Amino acid sequence: MADSDNRARTFGTLLTAMVTPFTEDGEVDFDAAGKLAAKLVDDGCDGLVVTGTTGETSTLTDEENLGMFKAVLEAVGGRAKVIAGTGTNDTRHSVSLSRRAADLGVDGLLLVTPYYNKPSQAGVQAHFETVASATDLPVMLYDIPGRTGIAVETDTILRLAEHPNIAGLKDAKADFAAVTRVLAKTDLAVYSGDDGLTLPWMAAGALGVVSVTAHVATAQFRALVDAALAGDFATARRIHFELDPVIRGVMTRVQGAVATKQVLKWQGVLPNSVVRLPLVEPGDAELSLIRNDLAEAGMDFAA
Repeated sequence: MADSDNRARTFGTLLTAMVTPFTEDGEVDFDAAGKLAAKLVDDGCDGLVVTGTTGETSTLTDEENLGMFKAVLEAVGGRAKVIAGTGTNDTRHSVSLSRRAADLGVDGLLLVTPYYNKPSQAGVQAHFETVASATDLPVMLYDIPGRTGIAVETDTILRLAEHPNIAGLKDAKADFAAVTRVLAKTDLAVYSGDDGLTLPWMAAGALGVVSVTAHVATAQFRALVDAALAGDFATARRIHFELDPVIRGVMTRVQGAVATKQVLKWQGVLPNSVVRLPLVEPGDAELSLIRNDLAEAGMDFAA
């Protein structure tokens, strides 16, 4: 296995999958994005994924994506790794966006499995290899079959790991046997893509987490990741339990970006909780559930 410190320098160990803030009239709020990025890094993130799934990338134009990359680079470039979400279900589009992101100076790319098309594993492999070869940047694959409709099979990941630019995997498949095999057979920097699975994935050798809930509990996730990396699993387990209701509130009541923006508004970090259709803001019943979950964790946001 490659040295963990070297792998950590590629992407970081605690990465937040950033939301994309909007103004009240639905335009991208680049100023708020820069401020949010700076806060996340100040609070403990050493990497940020910009315009991934949580960043509502599928409803952003290319110019908005690139504007987000630029805003975050200006805010935290040099202090944390800036990983650009440039994966789409169109290989040529992904290549073009990846090259434009590289020209801006991002530190790496996050490439999600092509969604909706449902390609074969040979097609998945060819897609990833084509985009990864388009720049010199390190690539993190993103395996999330619940959103894309297909999983990246383990044998496909093992073959992709041989590509010189493919350096990481964000695993959101919740298949412990599969991720164990990837950890045992490759030098990929593996990250949990499920906030609640950070502890078991790191116990098996994952390097950290690409987290949504870290928006609202950055310091606790930083402490959990640091404890796991140090082999202090008693501490990591305690924090894991403390975070459980927070993760439940952010990740299970409504879509993650929707809940995150709402909590960031309650915390005074974002001025609003605006999302783009087809996402909508939480209803009263959903807000009540989220408040109750967070109150269980000692985060009290009165109605």
